[in-house]
Amino acid sequence: MEINKVNKAVKLAANHHQGKITSIYFTACGGSLVDFYVSKYFLEAEAKTITTGWYNSSEFVNVPPAKLGEDSIVFICSHSGNTPETVEAAKIAQEKGAFTIGLTFNKNANLLNYSNAKIVYEWGNEEEVVNNPMAITLDATVKLLQNFENYQYAVDFDDGLKKIDTVISRVIRQVQPRTKKFAQVYQNETMFYVLGSGPSFGHAYGFSICSLMEMQWLNSSAIHSGEYFHGPFEVTDKNLPYILLKSLGRTRVLDERAERFLAKYAQKVEVVDAKELGLDLIDDKVSEYFSPILFYTVLCEYRAKLAAVHDHSLDVRRYMGKVEY
Repeated sequence: MEINKVNKAVKLAANHHQGKITSIYFTACGGSLVDFYVSKYFLEAEAKTITTGWYNSSEFVNVPPAKLGEDSIVFICSHSGNTPETVEAAKIAQEKGAFTIGLTFNKNANLLNYSNAKIVYEWGNEEEVVNNPMAITLDATVKLLQNFENYQYAVDFDDGLKKIDTVISRVIRQVQPRTKKFAQVYQNETMFYVLGSGPSFGHAYGFSICSLMEMQWLNSSAIHSGEYFHGPFEVTDKNLPYILLKSLGRTRVLDERAERFLAKYAQKVEVVDAKELGLDLIDDKVSEYFSPILFYTVLCEYRAKLAAVHDHSLDVRRYMGKVEY
């Protein structure tokens, strides 16, 4: 069903722009912004004429990109559909003449009032990731690039989209023992470093700020696997826990280099390897863009097990929705 919504949104955008487009932007907050990272990265890596940008909604409102205009498409996501900064970002994008694609779980969302194309997605089934906003947006972005630049691997991507739920279904069962063990071993740790690269860096960042800091009140920092060797590796020792997202694709060598160093100088290291978890079922030409989709599901299992051993619900908050901010 989401595929039909994506196709409709892409068709509306293509008709609106009549074959001409110069920029595609992504704006949201928190986890919704994290979901957009892979699509932004995909365009940076694959687009020849289309520029892109990835913005926190509040920053987009206060500093909209100068190129934003009638030749722009803006993806905007809010799970509730009522995040004030995100709704305002959609309004500003429309006022600048951009075509807006709004994504939300809420069919009555305020966001939809400022969305030229509306995608109300399903939520809750962890084994159907094609219905989640990350996969939906990536699918739409690939289709837009195929439409405007004749992206050469669109067929391979569609094939991957058909396979990813099968991979995810297997992975959820596969990681149960290791995630339970991880939670038991690291239940008393209060600081985690999370490493990743390429399109997967977004989920290193997302797991750090959303799953660990927001949902478990743990200190955490996301580190790019390549940047690790340009400062952060100086704090490495045998007492600090590291989580390394080892992706498929062109930046896997960055993750492998970090893994070799950690194996030598650290003791508390958890490697989450997309290849080991079966993502190589998807064609090498596009598999790197599916790595974040896989990591999201796997890391949800890690955070759920931590929440269980901590007796700390993933839904409890101190400040969010509780006080003025």
